[in-house]
Amino acid sequence: MPTADQFTHLTAGVTAQLAALGIQLTAPASPPAALDPAVPWASNYAAPVDRSSLAWCTAVTMLADHHHTGIDRQVLAADALLRELGVRGIAQLHSDLHHGAPVDYRFTRCPYCSGMGEDPTQPTCGELGCAPWLEFAGHDHLCPVCHGDDHQPQWLAEQQMTRLEERLAEAVKKAGERSSFIHRLRARVRQAPHL
Repeated sequence: MPTADQFTHLTAGVTAQLAALGIQLTAPASPPAALDPAVPWASNYAAPVDRSSLAWCTAVTMLADHHHTGIDRQVLAADALLRELGVRGIAQLHSDLHHGAPVDYRFTRCPYCSGMGEDPTQPTCGELGCAPWLEFAGHDHLCPVCHGDDHQPQWLAEQQMTRLEERLAEAVKKAGERSSFIHRLRARVRQAPHL
């Protein structure tokens, strides 16, 4: 089970690398774009990006690991991702890094919460004293990336294998019934007098 130390270690390591490289911990605001009346939904508002946040550190680490580069080469990409999509951008990035395939966080550990299912930047249910039944009601403490999916690949794999074995047994039984029917039908057609 991940601990708060794991998240602190990640953010401390990334911010130390940024400091060593002379990169600011707050992304500078992008220059305002000229408003184009032909594109009314465009905005020139630049959301600030905190490069010491867990979300930013997770995004830049994922990008650097995927591209086999240092984090200095992925700073602007992580800025853009979080500026545009916020924390949920990590889920989009994770999917994009898997060639656009949806990521099933029951089998794949969430890069943001490490499989806890809760937002690591928010107080836990235990700290807030949430009622136990709220755990299943979908309340505000869920991870914004995996949405609280329970990372238990071994248990889920056994469950999936049991379902597949049941379906295979049903398919074999139906195929056997069909093949015996087809065999009887062929025999009758061969025995029938030809006109």
